[in-house]
Amino acid sequence: MKVVILCGGQGTRIRELTDLIPKPMVDIGGKPIVWHIMNSYAQFGFTDFILALGYKGEIIKNYFLNYQSLSQDLTVNLKTGSVKAHKSSSENWNVTLVDTGEHAMTGSRIKQLQPYIGEESFFVTYGDGLSNVNIEEELNFHNNHKKIATLVGVNPPSRFGELVIGEDNKVSEFIEKAETSGTQGFINGGFYILNKEVFEYINKNESCVFEKDPLENLVRDDQLQVFKHDGFWQCMDTYREFQLLNDLVNDSPWLSK
Repeated sequence: MKVVILCGGQGTRIRELTDLIPKPMVDIGGKPIVWHIMNSYAQFGFTDFILALGYKGEIIKNYFLNYQSLSQDLTVNLKTGSVKAHKSSSENWNVTLVDTGEHAMTGSRIKQLQPYIGEESFFVTYGDGLSNVNIEEELNFHNNHKKIATLVGVNPPSRFGELVIGEDNKVSEFIEKAETSGTQGFINGGFYILNKEVFEYINKNESCVFEKDPLENLVRDDQLQVFKHDGFWQCMDTYREFQLLNDLVNDSPWLSK
C-alpha cells in the first residue's frame, strides 16, 4: 500500500520556522518531521511514499534527491570531483514527489495523486503530525468494517487547564491540561486509510478541502469509520509544539515498535 503525505501547506501559524522552508522540512532532532512520519509507517513495512508538494516544494525535492550525500560520510577529491561514500542509507524507501500546486487544498492534492496511487487502498496523513497509532491494527479495522474511509480519532490534552464550575459560580475542580471536551472529546487526527472509491468524492479544484464536503458526504453515505487511538499523538502547529517534539526526540514516543 502507498502512503500519501500532504506536504503542500504554507504553515502560516508557525511562520517563524516556515518562512524559508516548508513545514514538513522543519527539523526534529536532526531530521525533518516528514522523515519521522515516513519512518513511523516504515516500521510496519509500508515504504512506498507519495509526497504531495506545494509551498517551497523544491526544497523537499532537493532533500530527497540529495538524500544519500546528506545522510552519509563522504570523501571528495577536489581536483577530480570524485566522491567516495563511506556508508549507505539504511532506508530502503521509494519516494514519489508530486507538485500539486502552491495554493491547492487537501482534497485537490489527493485527487491529483490518483494516477500515482492506482486501484488499491492507500494511506493519507499530514506532513506535520506524529503518532504511535498502530497502523497494522488500523488497517485490520478498516478491512473489517468495509467502508470507504477510516480516520484516526484522538483525544489530545488541552493547552489550558479546565474549570469545573458548580453552584453559585464556585470552582469545584481544576483539571490541568484536561483532555479535549465535547460530546465525546475526539478530534480528527489524520492517519486516514482510503479506498479508491474516495476519488468520487473529491475533485481537482484548488478549493476542494478534503475535511469539509468530502468527509461530510462520506458521513452522509455511512462510509466513514473512526479508529480510536488513546496513545501518543502530536501535531506541530505552534513553536511550542515544535519545541515539545524536539524535547521528546530521544524517546521518540511516536514509534510503535
